[in-house]
Amino acid sequence: MAEEDLQSTAGTADQEQPAGPQFALQRIYLKDSSFESPGSPGVFQGQWTPKINFDIKSKHEKLQDDFFEVVLVLTVEAQVDEKVAFLVEVHQAGLFAAKGFDASQLENMLATVCPTILFPYAREAIDSLVLKGSYPALALAPINFDAIYAQQKQAQAAEGTETSSN
Repeated sequence: MAEEDLQSTAGTADQEQPAGPQFALQRIYLKDSSFESPGSPGVFQGQWTPKINFDIKSKHEKLQDDFFEVVLVLTVEAQVDEKVAFLVEVHQAGLFAAKGFDASQLENMLATVCPTILFPYAREAIDSLVLKGSYPALALAPINFDAIYAQQKQAQAAEGTETSSN
C-alpha cells in the first residue's frame, strides 16, 4: 500500500513542470589532461623557485535542445631559470541543461555559472597531476568568472565603439 502511494506521488511530481527558467547540472567529467616534465630530473637538484604562468579559457557548445557542454581549459607552466620544469593542461567539462533563459542570460550562465561549478574539479585535477610529477602542491586561487565576463564585455564594447568611430 505504501509502495503504491510512493509511486503515485512520484508520477504526479514527474508530470508537474516548474514554471520559469530551469538550470541543472547533468554530469561533470575530465575531457582531456596532459602533464609534461621536460626539466626533470635536473630541476629537482636546484632551488625550487618557479615562475608560474597560468592561462584559462572557457568554451561551450550546444549539443541539442536545452543541453550544453561547457569545457574549462586550464594551462599551468612552471619555469625555473628560464627552463620549463612542468607543463600541465586540464580540460574539465560539464553537461548542463538550461531551459527558458533569454540569449543574454544563457550566454552569461554558460560563461560564469558553469565555469564556476567546473573550476574546483579542474583545480584538483591539476594539483593531482603536479603532485604525481613529484612537484610541490599547486593550489590555484579561486577565480571570479563574473568579473572576467564583465571585463570581456567591456572590452568588446570598447572595440565596438572604436570600430564604429573609424
